[in-house]
Formats: sequence, C-alpha cells, structure tokens
Amino acid sequence: MAILEVSDLKQHFYIQPGLLAKIVSKKKPSVIKAVDGMTFSLEPGEIMGLAGESGCGKSTACLAIAKLREPTSGTIRYNGNDISQMSSGELKEYRQQVQLIFQDPYESLNPRFKVFDTVAEPLRALDIGNKEQRQKRVLETLRLVGLRPDEYLERYPHQMSGGERQRVGIAAALVLEPKLVIADEPLSMLDVSIRAGILDLIRDLSERMNFTCIYVSHDLSILSNISERLMIMYLGRMMELAPTKEVITDPLHPYAKALIAAVAIPDPSYKRPVPDIRGEVSQPIDPPPGCRFQTRCKQVMDVCRTLEPPLKEVKPDHFVACYLY
Repeated sequence: MAILEVSDLKQHFYIQPGLLAKIVSKKKPSVIKAVDGMTFSLEPGEIMGLAGESGCGKSTACLAIAKLREPTSGTIRYNGNDISQMSSGELKEYRQQVQLIFQDPYESLNPRFKVFDTVAEPLRALDIGNKEQRQKRVLETLRLVGLRPDEYLERYPHQMSGGERQRVGIAAALVLEPKLVIADEPLSMLDVSIRAGILDLIRDLSERMNFTCIYVSHDLSILSNISERLMIMYLGRMMELAPTKEVITDPLHPYAKALIAAVAIPDPSYKRPVPDIRGEVSQPIDPPPGCRFQTRCKQVMDVCRTLEPPLKEVKPDHFVACYLY
C-alpha cells in the first residue's frame, strides 16, 4: 500500500481588491493558484524528486502535505488515512512520522539554541521519552549525520559552517525516526563544494533508516542522482511525472524538454542548444484558461488556449499533461 496518496490537491490564495475598486468597479478577488490539481502517490522507501522554476508551487505543496498549511481542496492520505480527518492523537503521530528538512540552515535554526537543544526540541515538543532517553537519541542522531557530539553538542548556530548547520537541521528532522521526509531544497543555500556530501548523506540515511522522501529542487542534475521518480511542475500544475531516467533522457512535455536543455554540461567544448522556449513566466494571478505553459510554448495549438490538458499516462508509468500526446 502507498504510504502517501495525494488527490487533486489545490492551494489557492485570494487577493482582495482595494475599497475603491470594490465600490466603483465591483471587482472580485483575484486568485493565485499556487497548487492546482496535484495527484500522485508514494511507495514506502521511494525517493521522488519535485522540480520546477521558482514560484511553481513546490514548497506550497510540501507545506500542505506536512499539514503546516490547510489546502483549499483535495485529499492527502497517509497510510490510507485522510489527514484532514485525523484526531488529535492521530495528528500527533503524523507530526512524528512526517518531517521537513528546510531550505535555509541560517534561518531554520534558533540562534539561541545550542545543537543539543535544537535536535532535542522535537522530542520535547511531542513528549517522547524521558531526559536520559532523549539525550541518548540526540547523540545517536548526531553521529548518524556525521557530527561528533563531544565537538558540536554545545555549539550555537553562528559557531558552525553552512554545511554543519544543515547537518544539524537534518538531525532535528530525523531524531523522531520519521517514515516520510520532505527535503525542501536543502542544498540551495550551501556552497557547491559541500553539496555532494549532504546529498550523499540524505541518500545514505534514506536507505539506513528506510524512510520515504520527497526531494524538492530546481536543479535537475541533483534530482537525477537521488530520485527514482521525477515530477515537473509549472505554475501550480503537474506537467510530467515519470521515472527519473525517462524524464532526463526522453522528456515529453515542451517545458520539461526546455528544463533538461538548460542543465549545465561540465564540458567547455560543448555548445549548448538554445532551449525551445520563449517569453517570460506567465502571470500566476488569475491565470488564463487552458494550458499554463501556452504563452511560452512554440507548439501551442488552439485547444491549448481553451482547455486545461489532463495528466495522462502515455507510456507505462509515464504521465504528461500535453495535447501533443
């Protein structure tokens, strides 16, 4: 059975017009469709990549899955249970089993907390174990993420590098031994020189601790190394979902093709082709009917401007939202 099932998830934000616009023109609230109809499932132990340019709704979807934001509509089921219908006891267990690794280790750590307090806080908040048990769990988790307790336990965030802070953030997420980890661009604020180490750490821990993972990034070269399936998003909509190798080697959606074409190749003699894309990102407020990518697609058809393309399985386990298929 799938550990996570997301069905037609929508997260809309409403912008109220000014008082004068309300009175004179009777203008209705504008809508930002940050996430609009997301549907997928995750099997236990799977790592799924979530990619797309900034503002496409990746982080918003993660916050809804972690129940840090109430979605506008749709259902999120964890082990078959709708999280919106959970009791307080079930919700407490869900908080323990679903954890987030945040993007910015400079902002996500409390500057007044030492490393021990930061990693132990989730245990205290959920009232797990006594003082001795919590201390033992914290020490074990720090060793797991590659930090020596005797060296880091009493440090404050400002006394550590970015990579060390991110390891502390990972430890704080894993100290509860979660079953589902949502890594929201955990490498984007780090130097390139230390990204590989953190990436290897997350991959290794997912195998050792057997947790399922949603790994969010705009860097497809990272996702190609860590994820088994890859979802491409654009302005709140799912464009493509397939095994990662298929998306990288044989993308179907025009937007996915443009993303793949933009990936850097470490070869100075390589001449990059111009991505088959035009224009700027479409306006996220009150998007026009039809495909969200229509204004930038060179293969746009009349039907793309009127009807939203459904996500269809065009090959085994390969889904794409495009009328070309």
